[in-house]
Amino acid sequence: MPIVRNLSRAASQLLQSSGCGCGVSLVPIRGIGVSPRQVASDASFHSVTFSESDHPRVLITGGLGQLGVGLAKLLRKRFGKNNVILSDIRKPADNVFYSGPFIFADILDYKNLREIVVNNRITWLFHYSALLSAVGEANVPLARAVNITGLHNVLDIAAEHNLRLFVPSTIGAFGPTSPRDPTPDLCIQRPRTIYGVSKVHAELMGEYYHYRYGLDFRCLRYPGIISADSQPGGGTTDYAVKIFHDAIKTGKFKCYLRPDTRLPMMYIDDCLKATLEIMEAPAESLTMRTYNISAMSFTPEELAQEVQKYVPELQMTYNVDQVRQAIADSWPMNFDDSNARRDWGWKHDYDLPELVTTMFSYLGSDSRIAQAN
Repeated sequence: MPIVRNLSRAASQLLQSSGCGCGVSLVPIRGIGVSPRQVASDASFHSVTFSESDHPRVLITGGLGQLGVGLAKLLRKRFGKNNVILSDIRKPADNVFYSGPFIFADILDYKNLREIVVNNRITWLFHYSALLSAVGEANVPLARAVNITGLHNVLDIAAEHNLRLFVPSTIGAFGPTSPRDPTPDLCIQRPRTIYGVSKVHAELMGEYYHYRYGLDFRCLRYPGIISADSQPGGGTTDYAVKIFHDAIKTGKFKCYLRPDTRLPMMYIDDCLKATLEIMEAPAESLTMRTYNISAMSFTPEELAQEVQKYVPELQMTYNVDQVRQAIADSWPMNFDDSNARRDWGWKHDYDLPELVTTMFSYLGSDSRIAQAN
C-alpha cells in the first residue's frame, strides 16, 4: 500500500517543517483496504427518496440490545425509514428485520465498518455495542475488546468521515469515591468494573477527539433504563425490568439487591427522547460533551410497593448477589442533571407512578393485571 505510506510520510514531513506555530490538526489515518464483505448493491437502504435526502443518514451499532430497536423506530419516524440502518452481529427477529434496513456489522472489523459508513453515506452514528456491567465482569477480556477496541474503531471512522457520534455512558462510570447523592457531571469517577472503566475511557476519548480533531462527539450518562418490550440484558439495574415480568407470570419476585438500594432510573421513552434531543441540540448550546440525565430514583422496596398496587398478591423476597450489590453500592443514588436541563432543555415525562402504570398498560393483557385493575 505505497500510496497510503507516501501520504502518511508527506503529512509527517509537513508537520515537522511547519514553522508557523499554527497547530495543524490531522485526523488519524489507518491503512485503506478492501474487505470481502460488501454491502449488496440492491439493498433497500441505498434507495433514498427526494423527501428524505436532507435528513441525516444514521447507523446504529449493537442495535439489537435494549435500546437500539426503539431508537431506530423513533428515528425512522423522524428522518424516514431508509435513512436509519440498524446493525448487529446477531440475527434479528422477523419484525425487526422487516421494519427497516438491517445489516451485519462487527465493530471489531474496522474495514467492514468503514465500508458501511462510506457505502451508505452515514452522517450520524449511534454506538450502542457494549457488554454491560455484570456480563462484563464475567468475561473481562471480551468486554475489553468490545467496549474499548471497538470504540477506537468507531472513533477513528467517525473522525475520518466527519460524523456526528453518540456514545452512551452510564451510572456505572462512577465509583465508591464519587459523591453519590447527588452525583454531578464533573467529579471523581474511579469505577471498579470493566464496564465502568471502559465508559470513562469512552467519555475521555470522545472529548479528546472533539478537541484534537473536531469530532462532533456527544454523550449521555444513562441511569438504569426500564422498558416493557425487551428482556433484561445482564445489567445491575435489570431487576427493575424483571419484577414486572415475574409479577405477571408467577406473582413472585426474588430480588438480587437489598431492599434499600437506591439507584437512578428512567423509562425508555424518556431515554430515547433525551438521546435524540442531545443529537439535535445546536453545538453552541453544549457547554460539555458528556451530560448526566435523570428522571427518578427509587429502591427495590419502593418499586415493589408501586407494583403491588396492580398485583396485590406479589410476594417479594431478597437473595442478595454480592457481586451486583457491590456494584450498586459504588454507583450514584441520584444524578444531578441540571446542566442538561439548562443547556438543551432536557425534561423527563415519567416519574415512578407513571412508569409502573405504563409498564402494566403495555404488559397488562394478563388476567392477573385485569383483575387487579
